[in-house]
Amino acid sequence: MSGEGNQHGHTHRLDLDDASVREWDATVVGMDPERGIVLDRSAFYPGGGGQPPDEGVLLWGGVRTRIVGTVRGDDPYLVPHDGDPVPPIGTAVRGALDDERRTQLMRTHSGLHVLTGVVFRDFGALVTGGNMEPLSARMDFDLADVPPDFKDRVAEAVNAEIRTDRRITTSFLPREEAFAIPDIIRTATNLLPPDIEIVRIVDIAGLDTQADGGTHVASTALIGRMEVVKMESKGRGFRRLRVRIT
Repeated sequence: MSGEGNQHGHTHRLDLDDASVREWDATVVGMDPERGIVLDRSAFYPGGGGQPPDEGVLLWGGVRTRIVGTVRGDDPYLVPHDGDPVPPIGTAVRGALDDERRTQLMRTHSGLHVLTGVVFRDFGALVTGGNMEPLSARMDFDLADVPPDFKDRVAEAVNAEIRTDRRITTSFLPREEAFAIPDIIRTATNLLPPDIEIVRIVDIAGLDTQADGGTHVASTALIGRMEVVKMESKGRGFRRLRVRIT
């Protein structure tokens, strides 16, 4: 989970401005046969911080190009489906995301922020790793000692916070101001690249504030319900929680 500004190379990142955007107009400004299509404006989340990239389509001149992933670079390169036509540079396109996939990933990512906020608040543990798919995820914590009812306590606390319907907002701060916020980095290792000068902050009102570049729902009530499916010991005091969003 890392924070970054909303301009990435030649592409204005609509996903960082407004996670509710699902369709938009854009122009093709680049094409790399090995990497993919570059747009001047894009709501495709390119992946990172454990969140997978979005999928969707580009519509142009009565043609549909399916987008199956993204390659990160100086720009987000949209990867077309094998065999689909590719719009030439200068083409006006209409972008559209797979709404169900994006929404599920937003619910999952926000749920993980509630989870990390609860575990940090109640047990003082930092994150050592994680990964998510739509409506399922794992999160690893540096936690040497856990009570026997840890899994149930975490699930109860997380769902209580979800029901509280806490507002989730994003903002951008200069790096120095962002790092003045206590515990702004919730990972055991600071994963924020040193060259990022503007840091994106995701705040769950009254619970959690983190540097983060991913997409989120507008309030915790939109997450749904989190089930802590399993807890695993990964050695040296590391604990892995596997969760499911319903």
